[in-house]
Amino acid sequence: MKQLVVISGKGGTGKTVITAAFASLAQNKVMADCDVDAADLHILLEPKILEKHQFTGGKTAVINNEKCNQCGNCIKVCRFDAISLNPQSTIHNPQSVSIDSISCEGCGVCFHICPKMAIKMEDNLSGEWFISETKYGPFVHAKLGIAEENSGKLVTAVRQNAKLIAEKENRDLIIIDGPPGIGCPVISSITGADYVLIVTEPTLSGIHDMVRVIELAQHFRVRICVVINKYDLNIEMTKKIENYCKISKISVMEKIIYDSVVTESVVNKKTIIEYSNGKVARQIKNVWEAIQNELN
Repeated sequence: MKQLVVISGKGGTGKTVITAAFASLAQNKVMADCDVDAADLHILLEPKILEKHQFTGGKTAVINNEKCNQCGNCIKVCRFDAISLNPQSTIHNPQSVSIDSISCEGCGVCFHICPKMAIKMEDNLSGEWFISETKYGPFVHAKLGIAEENSGKLVTAVRQNAKLIAEKENRDLIIIDGPPGIGCPVISSITGADYVLIVTEPTLSGIHDMVRVIELAQHFRVRICVVINKYDLNIEMTKKIENYCKISKISVMEKIIYDSVVTESVVNKKTIIEYSNGKVARQIKNVWEAIQNELN
């Protein structure tokens, strides 16, 4: 069983459109959306959710004011100013201590320093992950809560469950819609993958971020190739991308034209392969055939 990851150095390059198109073209695969901070592959795949699981990432400090002696040590050591004396004092609790769960980063220093063991660390519910069925086969995806952390850990959960399904159902391939950038979620998405397709666009930020993500993938020794999406919007920048890839001995698998039919397909919640038989669809089919050759 092979794992293909589609990533981009920045958001908005068309990565998910291409991943969804692969869902239309690939046989005997499992789909996974590891862009957990801004998941949107489900819009095109329209999944029927079969299982829903809670994701706990990190911890939050909680204080028991019945045990607290208001020594103030926890307030002094908190780097995030999350702990304070409660201004709403009562007769029974004249100077209770409160912890702001939003400001708390879950470092646990207050827990360790409290002489009365009045502080405990509780699991933080950060999001959910799902196992779904689509017209293209099994799909594992997730939803991270707003401003929640540990997205790399959630990505790992999505990948692990996609792999379990693939092994159980004898699927040949896992196609992963990876996150943009070079952060922890991207590292979690490409580690151990067989092949990475990097989608870029002909802009200054596009080439800058493409170089960064190429260097990241090379660090993890994953085989890579590049697709330049909407290449005809800036031919000069497209040539710069091609020159960089040529010098770096990286294959530019395809240059895909800009066509408003792609936007139309998204608005109609269909993959471009379903929606059109035009040039963009044919170019993505070419990419898919080339990737199949690389994976075999």
